Amino acid sequence: MQAQLEGSQAVARAVALCRPDVVCAYPISPQTHIIEALGALVKSGQLDAEFVNADSEFSALSVTIGASAVGARAYTATASQGLLFMMEAVYNAAGLGLPIVLTLANRAIGAPINIWNDHSDAMSVRDSGWVQLFAETNQDAIDLHILAVALAEELSVPVMVNVDGFILTHSIERVDLPSADEVDSLVPPYLPRQSLDPLDPVSIGAMVGPEAFTEVRYLAQVRLQRALDVIPRLGEHHLEVLGRSSGHLVQGYHLDDAEVVVVAMGSVLGTIKDVVDDLRANGEKMGVLSITCFRPFPAEAVRRALERATRVVVIEKAFSIGYGGILSTDIALALRGRSTPIHEVIAGLGGRPVWADSLRETFLAALEGTLVETTFLDLDHSLVDGELARVAQRRRSGPAAENVLRDLEMSRRDS
Repeated sequence: MQAQLEGSQAVARAVALCRPDVVCAYPISPQTHIIEALGALVKSGQLDAEFVNADSEFSALSVTIGASAVGARAYTATASQGLLFMMEAVYNAAGLGLPIVLTLANRAIGAPINIWNDHSDAMSVRDSGWVQLFAETNQDAIDLHILAVALAEELSVPVMVNVDGFILTHSIERVDLPSADEVDSLVPPYLPRQSLDPLDPVSIGAMVGPEAFTEVRYLAQVRLQRALDVIPRLGEHHLEVLGRSSGHLVQGYHLDDAEVVVVAMGSVLGTIKDVVDDLRANGEKMGVLSITCFRPFPAEAVRRALERATRVVVIEKAFSIGYGGILSTDIALALRGRSTPIHEVIAGLGGRPVWADSLRETFLAALEGTLVETTFLDLDHSLVDGELARVAQRRRSGPAAENVLRDLEMSRRDS
């Protein structure tokens, strides 16, 4: 069914079509509209589920864990600081091997406080044992949630679907919602691998000492790695039923003859592709590689996709403070043994617009071989230099964020 929907509403309807038994959440921007919509569907009787209003994000995921442990199909959603508040439970859900699906409406992590989009929240849990899928469009967000439920339940692992906050969650696009029958054919009836039953009592989450902890972790790695085989297979099923598929580990765009390839995740790919189209119209051999499955990382698929590239530019919407790009580090590991130059471009932090003109300038530098190893796109050097000078001059220089905001306001007044 074609419809003009806000991204959050589209996600909520996709989740509802998967028939969750329990929906548990605590509101936090920009995720709130998703759970509000699911709550309305439950209240109206359109979704037969238990809707649990938790008192915090930690409680939300804890209740979801409990629901999943007794054999319910369980769903929750969060963003940014909410994910950090869930952190202990995030690791517990993965360690217990529970097939929970969580929507992460990607948002920057403070301090300073920021409610806009980047990928720092997702990156903070990349090693927790969850499958992480990234949506480029709201259509992807719909299809990836449906795929996520089937994937989670086949492997008994938790799956996090990343949807860029505000850019996707609050934008209205035309999307194609599958019918209930189509989703039923894509998401089999839930048969949990493990469940708590008072008639057959067992313990889960037991203490494991050094004699077996390595083996348990190894098995978790094996289970998560299986997603690299299952996702494409589920994608083929989507193609058969829906005529489209988001079940890709990676997706190439103009890669056949590309010498410079841009790699990225999420909604920024739309702007990147527009810029690459313009450059190709001028004869430049550029392509794009979008990463849909970030964890487990599809190293072999990335290596194959980039085998013809003479230079790689990685657009990062987060970075490891004290080191650098996160996605670019994974790309470098996938390409180890090759001499392909890799450039990391940190862009869009805290919701800063990623302008096509800025990307074009960056890509042209890559084509010319003049792009530096690490670029902070559109960095205001005057603000940075002013604060560095202040810190060098005065011990009691004050908080950087407030100083920068003050300098920015003064520069605006002067102009």
